[in-house]
Amino acid sequence: MITLRTSTPADGPQIMQVWRSAVDATHHFLTGDDRRAIEEEVAAFLPSAPLLLAVDELDRVLGFMFLHEGHMEALFVDANHRGAGIGRALLKHALQQHPSLTTDVNEQNAQAIGFYERMGFRRTGRSDKDGQGRPYPLIHLRHAPG
Repeated sequence: MITLRTSTPADGPQIMQVWRSAVDATHHFLTGDDRRAIEEEVAAFLPSAPLLLAVDELDRVLGFMFLHEGHMEALFVDANHRGAGIGRALLKHALQQHPSLTTDVNEQNAQAIGFYERMGFRRTGRSDKDGQGRPYPLIHLRHAPG
């Protein structure tokens, strides 16, 4: 059984483990140097960010989401638990609060794009580089039910 709860500072190590697992499973397009640099940036920010966690019955973090002003900045699910409805549960929670939720996804991450499109997101644009100026194009998405 999955429960959603707000993160605490003590969740930091588990959050980073989920991030590593998810990125290693889905972001094969990153260079090794970029992967390491991004992890350093994430490790400096993510553990103290206000996240919504998906946890199991033993309170182990299986996935997390970061929302900021109607934009989903991050949604990551542990690779060992992909396809179990964790991402869907987190996303549905966000859509209850923000029906016109927006997000960005790496263009090279076809699985993520497919997930969001199945969940009712539509493409609204594209950027040639990621938010840090790296050469990883982003697809901009907005939830558009119907």
